[in-house]
Amino acid sequence: MTQKILRGRVLSFNDAPKAREDHECYTYIEDGALLIDGDTIVARGEFADVKAQATDGVAVVDHRPHIITAGFIDTHIHFPQMQVLGSYAGSLLEWLNTYTFVEEQRFGDQAHAKKIAGHFYDEIIRHGTTTAVAYCSVHPESVDAYFDEAMRRNMLMLGGKVMMDREAPKALTDTPQSSYDDSKTLIEKWHGKGRNHYAITPRFAITSTPEQLEMAGALANEHPDLHIQTHLSENKAEIEFTKSLYPERKDYFDIYEHYGLTGEKALFGHCIHLEDRERDAMIETGSVAVFCPTSNLFIGSGLFNWNRVAGPEGKGRIAIATDVGGGTNYSMLRTLDEGYKILNLQGQRMNPLTSIYQITLGNARALSLEDKIGTLDVGTDADIVVLNANATPAMQVRMETVTTLEEELFLLQTAGDDRTIVETYVAGEALKTGLN
Repeated sequence: MTQKILRGRVLSFNDAPKAREDHECYTYIEDGALLIDGDTIVARGEFADVKAQATDGVAVVDHRPHIITAGFIDTHIHFPQMQVLGSYAGSLLEWLNTYTFVEEQRFGDQAHAKKIAGHFYDEIIRHGTTTAVAYCSVHPESVDAYFDEAMRRNMLMLGGKVMMDREAPKALTDTPQSSYDDSKTLIEKWHGKGRNHYAITPRFAITSTPEQLEMAGALANEHPDLHIQTHLSENKAEIEFTKSLYPERKDYFDIYEHYGLTGEKALFGHCIHLEDRERDAMIETGSVAVFCPTSNLFIGSGLFNWNRVAGPEGKGRIAIATDVGGGTNYSMLRTLDEGYKILNLQGQRMNPLTSIYQITLGNARALSLEDKIGTLDVGTDADIVVLNANATPAMQVRMETVTTLEEELFLLQTAGDDRTIVETYVAGEALKTGLN
């Protein structure tokens, strides 16, 4: 294996911050370093100590004075919606029918899917994201393009074919049986290949018949190690329509419970308008609510209530995500900025330590992948991002008065974007530098 050292201000989280003054939740080393051997972090500490552990003549990449931290993790994004981003619409269902379903029909074309996959990976790398959980289209070709590109770049990615057999154009629908068969084939083809993780993906209850959700549940039962992803309680009109399609169920979440689509590896996008019973059932099953702030604001769906979803004892599992193309930016930093505003409107200020924890170790824990990604711990995958809080003239002026790490992190999330990302390392390799 080829070794390299990354030198800079090393920041890695050990646990969720309990308060702004919680300095035990993270490790911060002013003149720090990581020793990478192949695709793995094999040492972390003071630069002099790490260098002493390396082989003679090891290459040192000096990123001082920048912050080196774990690569960002995006827990909910739509790979086929790159050319939907920024489309004008007044509500979720209008946006889906007017733009999204039209665009997704193109992903049966393998050449188109491959082209967009290349752009998609370029964009997330440019913004410092090293792992994402993506919805592909209904077409197996879109899944092939998505995972093939992940393997080419050696990225740890999650995703799956959308299962959708009603309330969509005919060219975008499958059947309960074909969705099961196609998903089964794709699981065998891609799950565990390279760093790929397959996610069982019924789009949401509106676009799946009970028969299809039963098939999705069968897949989950046969493959208990797989993740599951879908949408839940994003928009009030969506909720009412869903209830009308499943009048026998207690509520929206009960639909997924009934078909065995909940649990610690189940990701539910949005969760804005949960009823009390739904919130309690999510906590009981360990299911994950995924907060998508830029999308919720853009489509006008509502304000996610973090404290309520977390529950009175704070046991609710929450992740955060861009949700491109309903979301308006690939940057997890921009996502944090909008999330801060949504929570602040409700008297729930997210402190900067919690924010950066959330898009690294927090999201890794939400995916049950914290042994691989989300930290700079020895033995974890070398997925790393380098951050520059002086990336723009405006940030440089503000940094003249910044005196603490917390202030710097808050500036990064408030004013940062792709320009803030100095480098993105995936499995130890620098990938941003080579992008056009």
